[in-house]
Amino acid sequence: MADNAEATAPVAAGAGPVAGAAGTGNSLVLKATLDRVLQALKRGDIAFAFGVVLLLVALILPMPPWLLDISLAFSLTFAVMILMTAIFIEKPMEFSSFPTVLLIATLLRLSLNLASTRLILAHGHEGLSGAGHVIQAFAGFVMSGSFIIGVIVFAILVIVNFVVITKGSTRIAEVAARFNLDAMPGKQMAIDADLSSGLIDETTARARRKELEGESSFFGAMDGASKFVRGDAVAGLMITVINVIGGMIIGMVQQNLSFSQAADFYTKLTVGDGLVTQIPALIVSTAAGMLVTKAGLQEATDKALFGQLSGYPKALGMSSFLLVSISLLPDMPMAPFLALALITGGSAYFLDRRERQRVAFAEEEAAKPSQAPVADEPISTALKIDNVRLELGYGLLSMINNPHGQKLTDQIKALRRALASEMGFVMPSVRIQDNMQLPANNYMVFIKEVEAGHGELRPNMLLVMDPRGEDITLAGEPTREPTFGLPAVWIDPANREEALFRGYTVVDPSTIITTHLTEVVKDHMSDLLSYAETQKLLDELDKENQKLVADMVPSQITLGGIQRVLQNLLQERVSIRDLASVLEGVSEACSHSRNVMIITEHVRTRLARQISDANTSPQGFIPLVTLSPEWEQAFIESLQGTGEERQLVMAPSRLQEFITKTRQTFERFAMQGETPVMLTSPTVRPYVRSIVERFRPVTVVMSQSEIHPKAKIKTMGQI
Repeated sequence: MADNAEATAPVAAGAGPVAGAAGTGNSLVLKATLDRVLQALKRGDIAFAFGVVLLLVALILPMPPWLLDISLAFSLTFAVMILMTAIFIEKPMEFSSFPTVLLIATLLRLSLNLASTRLILAHGHEGLSGAGHVIQAFAGFVMSGSFIIGVIVFAILVIVNFVVITKGSTRIAEVAARFNLDAMPGKQMAIDADLSSGLIDETTARARRKELEGESSFFGAMDGASKFVRGDAVAGLMITVINVIGGMIIGMVQQNLSFSQAADFYTKLTVGDGLVTQIPALIVSTAAGMLVTKAGLQEATDKALFGQLSGYPKALGMSSFLLVSISLLPDMPMAPFLALALITGGSAYFLDRRERQRVAFAEEEAAKPSQAPVADEPISTALKIDNVRLELGYGLLSMINNPHGQKLTDQIKALRRALASEMGFVMPSVRIQDNMQLPANNYMVFIKEVEAGHGELRPNMLLVMDPRGEDITLAGEPTREPTFGLPAVWIDPANREEALFRGYTVVDPSTIITTHLTEVVKDHMSDLLSYAETQKLLDELDKENQKLVADMVPSQITLGGIQRVLQNLLQERVSIRDLASVLEGVSEACSHSRNVMIITEHVRTRLARQISDANTSPQGFIPLVTLSPEWEQAFIESLQGTGEERQLVMAPSRLQEFITKTRQTFERFAMQGETPVMLTSPTVRPYVRSIVERFRPVTVVMSQSEIHPKAKIKTMGQI
């Protein structure tokens, strides 16, 4: 036995430090766990989620009377804060989180109802103090010691809340939601119109759209949130009836109370519980009725909830004053109300102090710039010009957001895409603005701040033209089509079907502007193709063609030279969409010449198939008017200079004779409905074109080398 004692002694002695180390480790783990919990609770979203979880736990686990007292006091404080915030806000968007607040308040009251029901049924036989001091105070003082008075007061509160306030708030929310959603298209069009006319910028338009979306979200949320208030009132009434009946059964069967004792205890406690929960419900219902026209939630729930409720020191101050008044009532527990009054009052003081400091600082900052000299606007802003600008009279602004047809802005977007697909030219953005100096129904098109076209429209009428060139017999206002100057008539939209039946061309005002803008841009594409746009076109080429660009620029030709070649092609409305073929032609021509005109002619030869196809008539052939050998010889003899410096020098009388014969020939074909192409030799083509474009810019001049071998031709005349 002694040996055994001696053998175990060292082990026992050594066990002390081991146990101590284990205890220290457990304390460190516990401390670290608590630190992590406290750090998590400092975050607003974690704290908010933790509070919601506590509400759900209260639905399951029993709550001690002292905790129920604090919770009921908090519920009343929360309801008063909601009402005060609804009273003191100046703008609807400042309390956009109200639907979420309403849901939290409803869940809080229902969880407290369940907790108080559990205490009443379990400890109601002990007297009025069995369910906590707050319910006891309401059951005693508010009911004046008579449960009949309490029942009547409770019934009146339920009727006021359920029948009057809740029903009215629900109806207002439904009507406001319907009318707000119906008005959304009009508000959206108003924002687009202000943006298109230049009254607001893109940032302001985006903010207004976001605000409009917020209002829509709020009305939809309030339409559903109002059902929370109605359901809360119904639930409070049903819980009261269940408590009274269930309490009397438990008191008489399990606790051996008499009928009068059970009725007295359980009825007073139940009605007191109903009063202490229905009063906050009535307050929140009142706040809901005041906020059914407010805007939507635009930030995280926890930030909106805590930020908006604490953003008004007056609301917190009034809540603190009311809590102090309630704590002074007879039989009312002072500790929870005074504690919450101290918290809300202190918060109101510090928040008000911080707001005063912020306002003072803002006033000081606002006063500083007024003392400093006003900075001049950068001169660079005055140098900026609009590449393409469309100015509208105030009578045409409705076409920007036409609710009965296609919008003018959408048509211009489609025009840019069509030009890119047809000509390979990326049209600059069109700035649309109103011009109060213009007549109401007039418009003007500017290219690089220079007027390039104008016209007069009738925004509520349709333009009718006869494609056969005959007189229009429909009743209307005679006019001329702004783009091509063709005779036309403005008619009432009601006569549209009749005009189409007679074979007339019917065009709406927006399409007229788009057509005019298309022709103006096509006439000035060479001016709009800037150095930067040329660089952008080259940068967007496929990787396979980037090597060609690297070999050409700048060893063979500069970027400015490529720009001039592309401008020459666009000036004659030759598409540059096949930019790879254009660059290949430039590379070939650069091997024997650096003259831009000669390079352009060589590129046109490379694009023979494309040019021939573009000028092929619907009948499948190219209608030609050839230049006679005499005129060919006359142009060749008029070229002076050698090599690449040749210029056309023709006698004015001879030049006027050529112009007269060309005009007569093409006008004769135009009267027959034909638009033939002038055909010349490659040598004189650019010089002939330079003359023809001055009096007939729409006439296409092609050389014999630009006629594709597979193209069908038909000679219709000769000059």
